[in-house]
Amino acid sequence: MSYQVLARKWRPKSFATLVGQEHVVKALTHALTQQRLHHAYLFTGTRGVGKTTIARIMAKALNCETGLTAEPCGVCSSCTEIDSGRFIDYIELDAASNRGVEDMTQLLERATYAPTRGRYKVYVIDEVHQLSGHAFNAMLKTLEEPPEHVKFILATTDPQKIPVTVLSRCLQFNLKQMPQHHIVSHLSNVLTQEGIPFEEPALRQLARAANGSMRDSLSLLDQAIAHGAGEVKEAGVRDMLGTVGDDYLFALLDGLAAFDIHALIAVADQMATRSLSFEAALQELATLFHRIALAQMAPAALTDPAEKARLEKYATAFDPEFLQLCYQIAIHGRDDLRLAPDEYAGFTMTLMRLVAFRPESDAPRRAAPLRAPTLAPSVRKSAPAPTSLGPAPVVREEARVEAPRAVPRVEVPQTSIAQPAGPSEHDWHDIAARLSLVGMARQLAQHCELAGLDPHSVTLRLPPLHKHLLAPAPQARLQSELERHFGRSLRLHVQIADAAGETPMARNNSIKRERQERAIASIESDPFVREVIELFDATYNEDTIKPLDGAQSAPPEQLERET
Repeated sequence: MSYQVLARKWRPKSFATLVGQEHVVKALTHALTQQRLHHAYLFTGTRGVGKTTIARIMAKALNCETGLTAEPCGVCSSCTEIDSGRFIDYIELDAASNRGVEDMTQLLERATYAPTRGRYKVYVIDEVHQLSGHAFNAMLKTLEEPPEHVKFILATTDPQKIPVTVLSRCLQFNLKQMPQHHIVSHLSNVLTQEGIPFEEPALRQLARAANGSMRDSLSLLDQAIAHGAGEVKEAGVRDMLGTVGDDYLFALLDGLAAFDIHALIAVADQMATRSLSFEAALQELATLFHRIALAQMAPAALTDPAEKARLEKYATAFDPEFLQLCYQIAIHGRDDLRLAPDEYAGFTMTLMRLVAFRPESDAPRRAAPLRAPTLAPSVRKSAPAPTSLGPAPVVREEARVEAPRAVPRVEVPQTSIAQPAGPSEHDWHDIAARLSLVGMARQLAQHCELAGLDPHSVTLRLPPLHKHLLAPAPQARLQSELERHFGRSLRLHVQIADAAGETPMARNNSIKRERQERAIASIESDPFVREVIELFDATYNEDTIKPLDGAQSAPPEQLERET
């Protein structure tokens, strides 16, 4: 007896055995029970989710010898002949190879005759979107008012290509992609019934590779059984699919957490030795960053306790902002692989980018880079050492004279800006300026004001407009930096309330705005500028005027003149 593939052997024969399409099963079951049957149905969805299977179950429900029922018996001659494709009143048409108007006209002419054996004639047109425009036009009238004994079931993977006139004549059901846990459960049941030993992690890899298609998962399962000589093991499935194992991915995370680029490159070398896909590795790495971010910000979204426990240490090791950056680097690195000299270079460059962009406050301290020794002033002024090419040139200190510039230099007086007399323990503006903070933690400090300070705690007030900054990680970073600043253990309390005074960010913005206004006023009062405006009827762009910081070496601002 010839072998029958699992995708055909385990095709559902009734609505009760159909997996993952409960919304469609519920609607069709109620329609059959109440005998409220439409004359045309349209099933849409990706490949392998059950469109043709539902059409066959629907045909059995309409023609079962036990009567019109939502639970066909499956043993009568009508049901068995429909399952085997021999029922004379069940016609399946492949629109990919019968797409012309002649094929459709011939089908519609036969539809006028009464069924030979069954209760209804059921026409299933698969991949209906491939019919020609004339074929669609030919079926419109019959599709709108078919004979009472005719039912049309259309199936397609691309409903956008179906004319609206056809869509309006059908009941449309959109079949979902199969969730991975449904695929794993179904594969587990199939292997148990077949008596084949398996490992559940291997089934999860097959479900992930199937990408929502139950038929693809069963085809991959057939391949995995053959590859594993009658067994489905995780290592064998990984080798068959060429996927990157979790051991490599978590080794990359460990190297990134330890700020060890050599460990990351070593993992990449091992992957290259096994000829693993670097593109798949970056895809899985991005997925892993996403799961870690969920563990940080929405732990309830992780339903697997084992996965949640494994990701917790990485959720505490990485800053949330850095995780978002890691995700972006991984997905962009995957897109850039085709532009890289080779996939290994593109993958390792992405790993180095992950290390290079990790903030120092979120990583172990790097070794201090070697710097050139600072020369004393007397040494810097001495002549360079002689070389073999000739005597050393004589170095003279000469005054440097700058050529006058046509555009006047504008400096903003600094005397009007109040400077604090000295640091105060209760001056939050001075405290915030002295804290070594970056990212969201710095933004949190800048948008707060001091509400209370005692030997054991610090109370800050944060306006409701900026409450999104009150995440656990920035708050913990700010508390740690405050303890370092005051030299004692402190508890940080942040109240959500309107600011009673001026926050450091508001003061900085006010100072910048005042300096900008003074810079514009200085330009407007400059005699040279007024003369140019009057002479050439010119204007200037205020956006190009920037106040100087008071440094004598700073270049003058350039004016944009429009004549």
